[in-house]
Amino acid sequence: MLPMATIRDVAKLAGVSVSTVSRVLNGGVVSPDTEARVNAAMKTLNYRPNRLAQGLVRQKTMIIGLIIPDITNPFFPAVARGVEDAAGAREYGVLLCNADWDEAKERFYLRRLEEQRVDGLVFAGPKLSTSVLAELPVPVVLIDRSYEGMDTVWTDNFDGARQAVSHLVSQGCSRIAHIAGPDSSPSARERLKGYQHALRECGREEDWVYIQEGDFREQSGYRAMKTLLALRRPPDGVFAANDLMAVGALRALEEAGVRVPGEVALIGFDGIALTEATRPRLSTVVQPAYELGRRAAELLFRRLEGDASPPEEVLLAAELAVRESSRRR
Repeated sequence: MLPMATIRDVAKLAGVSVSTVSRVLNGGVVSPDTEARVNAAMKTLNYRPNRLAQGLVRQKTMIIGLIIPDITNPFFPAVARGVEDAAGAREYGVLLCNADWDEAKERFYLRRLEEQRVDGLVFAGPKLSTSVLAELPVPVVLIDRSYEGMDTVWTDNFDGARQAVSHLVSQGCSRIAHIAGPDSSPSARERLKGYQHALRECGREEDWVYIQEGDFREQSGYRAMKTLLALRRPPDGVFAANDLMAVGALRALEEAGVRVPGEVALIGFDGIALTEATRPRLSTVVQPAYELGRRAAELLFRRLEGDASPPEEVLLAAELAVRESSRRR
């Protein structure tokens, strides 16, 4: 194996000093001809600069952190891809941390990212107090939660839930249940509020017996649906706060021999690809996962580039995709 080229090798080939090569690497001022010779020498020698050393000079690591709650949920890889694409366009790396809906893990990864001296953080975890995040010495952008003084990117969870429940009413459902996400999740709370508002808007009375709390995982949707089916008057429409719980609910309905949508109409939330593969295909409220990640990263890079304007709250629209699981009419 050939020895790795050094900055001295580059300087010798380009016919310049080591300090001139360093200026080129760190964005300093040199003549166009000198910069071209240095870049050509680096390419010829396949030279790879020491990013750690550059970071010490620039006081930047060229790395951002991303904390998400569940990498196994197909929604979050799309968010991560949006962050990564925006970062890659600026030659930044992304350290991805999976907190598993666990506050202790969120704290653990936050400490590790601080130790790595990341330049900024995109935080999509629902558990950790935002006051803790506000104390970090680097810019932070939140996804699907807000805090005064911090940038945030939301999906309009309230309106998405309202659309779902209004659709179930339009299909003739009179007893509409909600498989809610955990109360610790800001997005789950917004979806619950949207469900409640839609019922009032349609002149329906809210009955807490039709609200079952899950944890955004498939098995919790399955258990919640079993509980709802055991009621004296089971629901004839169900809005689940995410698609994985809706898939679990669909499995419970299938096991019980309940026809979907004939006896129970069902809608999820997120718009993951799995909803196209179920039978019947699941209706879902589609949120722009990739755009959530990309816009959050764009906000973060604005701060890293020195933008000192007031914190921005970006609200992205959710769109109901009606498929066979809820279409009766």
